Amino acid sequence: MTYAKVTVAKGEKHVAELTLNRPDQLNTLDSPMAEELCAALTELDADPQVRVVLLKGAGKAFCAGIDVNELAGKSALEYREWIERMERPLVAVSRMKKPVIAQLHGVAAANGMGLVAAADLVIAADNARMGLTAINVGLNCVGPVIPVARCIGRKKALELLLYGNLISAAEALGLGLVNKIVPKDELDAQARQWAEELAQKSPVAVQIAKSAFYTAEDMDYAQQFAYMNEAFARLCTTDDAKEGVRAFFEKRRPAWKEK
Repeated sequence: MTYAKVTVAKGEKHVAELTLNRPDQLNTLDSPMAEELCAALTELDADPQVRVVLLKGAGKAFCAGIDVNELAGKSALEYREWIERMERPLVAVSRMKKPVIAQLHGVAAANGMGLVAAADLVIAADNARMGLTAINVGLNCVGPVIPVARCIGRKKALELLLYGNLISAAEALGLGLVNKIVPKDELDAQARQWAEELAQKSPVAVQIAKSAFYTAEDMDYAQQFAYMNEAFARLCTTDDAKEGVRAFFEKRRPAWKEK
């Protein structure tokens, strides 16, 4: 599929790069871009050659939120449909089989921060900043705060939602919003290396792990164990599980069959 506001590069070593591509607008999400982002995520999830998706932004920012040029002149129903369209990519990531790594540079604001929080993993430049900033223009980030709160908990999420301050990469790391920080001039190389490392794991094991994690997240404690044990039992019947254990004993690199 051809896209106008995102770019897709399916490179070597089973890593695809999905880039938000409105650099002159700081990659703010307008309706066509939000729809293209969802479509591209779906396309990459279905591609058997792709094991990991690296999500990044073109230009000097990751994503500065929603394009407020689309804000005016809607009915309440139209606003509901519009904001659901903007937040669909945040939900789409959790429904994918394959892991999504956000490569964060510059600023991730409002829905941009929500997209970072919704990603499965995040690697950030040391000068990156993020925040739920919509409160500063009389709006709010009640959608993006959902994945943020799942990462950091109620009290700090409410502080970010109500005050709208930008936080540094170092604070985001301490809160659990970011997995690792690297120097800004090393971000591209280290993000790619990290994605390629993950792509070397058994695709079946990774996909079952991600799916089971999100499905079990809202279950009670005992149900989580029951569900995870069932997921593990299913994994043990796969060719990849058998190959992985066999390769371990034979002291060689496994050859994944992806089934």
